[in-house]
Amino acid sequence: MSDFIGNMRERLSTAWESARARFTLAHDGDSMLDNGIGPWVAAVIFVLVVVYYPVGMILNNHVEDDLNLAPAREYDIPGGSKAIAVATTLVARDADRWLPNAPFWHPAAALDNAPNFQLGTLSAVSRFVLEAGDYLGRLRGSSAIDPNLDKAVGLLKYDGRTWYWGQGNIIPMAKAESQYEDAVEYLDQYNRDVAAGKSTYDKRADNLIAFLDRAAADLGSASAELDARAQAGGGYFDFQADDVFYNAKGKLYGYYLVLAALGEDFAVVLKEKQATEIWANMLTSLRTGAGMNPLIVVNGDPDSMTMPSHLRAIGFPLLRARIQMREVADVLQK
Repeated sequence: MSDFIGNMRERLSTAWESARARFTLAHDGDSMLDNGIGPWVAAVIFVLVVVYYPVGMILNNHVEDDLNLAPAREYDIPGGSKAIAVATTLVARDADRWLPNAPFWHPAAALDNAPNFQLGTLSAVSRFVLEAGDYLGRLRGSSAIDPNLDKAVGLLKYDGRTWYWGQGNIIPMAKAESQYEDAVEYLDQYNRDVAAGKSTYDKRADNLIAFLDRAAADLGSASAELDARAQAGGGYFDFQADDVFYNAKGKLYGYYLVLAALGEDFAVVLKEKQATEIWANMLTSLRTGAGMNPLIVVNGDPDSMTMPSHLRAIGFPLLRARIQMREVADVLQK
């Protein structure tokens, strides 16, 4: 955020000098800025710097981490998948207020917590949709991937930081949120086809095991990122620690909601395999990590009294959930 403020200060300074040069009058060496326009320009700059950006940042810096989020009514299809409905709801909600690709003039461009949380959530949801296309949406892998799932997977892989420009491109590109909005339509159509018996949603134990394995591996990568950042230290002045923290929190949040819904879809399988209790324990660990919300993310020592390590704190429920995913997978294999 310090880089953003520095860049904005430079942009405003350049704009001010340009305005002075443009409105300078030859008459008596005076300028229009000095004779009345100057205060108005100063007022505009004041509003931008002191009101527009700070207030806009406050309004946009809201981490949408409702742990009791239910599928939206329009996506909760009777006879369809609860997990697909939750995934669709999450993508639709975040796409409606997507922050990671905000251009420099938007107040959200200076934020990092909420955007990184959204990227983490999308990562977990897109992982589930990918696995649904590879396993849940096929008959033992011998059939072709469902076309709606296939299109949704491709759209959800789109770089979340992409705006019209800003990726080194001359020709305008599609905004990330527009791709995700299209993915919502394909996910919803797939779920409607499942309810109508036109598409497959194969509730077998081995399909659930496959997703748990991928989710555990993904959380392992998140754990490595947390550890690497924690090793760097920095205490209260590590301005990258919150990026890593909220990205991991977003993944835990996304996996928690998807897996909670999968528990409903696979309730019969979990009961038959006697895995209901350990599944509930896994959800508790995910919920604990996803619910963490420190006022300031601090990257201190693990044993510090005044400078806690929030990266290691969220890493504990993350690792616990990862271990429990492996345990559930082991039970389901028996």
